[in-house]
Amino acid sequence: MERAQTSVAVLLVEDEALIRMMFEDVLLELGHSIAAQAGDLATGLTFAKQRDYRLAILDVNLNGTPAFPIADVVRARGKALLFVTGYGSAGLAADYKGAAVLQKPFTETQLSTAISSVLAGRS
Repeated sequence: MERAQTSVAVLLVEDEALIRMMFEDVLLELGHSIAAQAGDLATGLTFAKQRDYRLAILDVNLNGTPAFPIADVVRARGKALLFVTGYGSAGLAADYKGAAVLQKPFTETQLSTAISSVLAGRS
């Protein structure tokens, strides 16, 4: 697997533990670090406000609860944001139409490409 050209600290919010572990493994293999990871809205909000990260990867649906309050914090802090969802762009709230989305299921290459694309759009 190709390592990332730019290594970044990632906030990872995903409610499925096995998928979260897979994300962690792939992100580390790509050369990124995990600033924090959460499986629910409350923990994700806390980490989004308090941790030092450059990119947040958020599952849109956290056990039936939308992750958009976390995205609001990420956006307010000026951090890069990548949504992951089985619904694609159709699963995004109106405020986030046009945001970067990676549709599940995805490959490691697709994740790497999505991260590179999101980071390239950041100054």
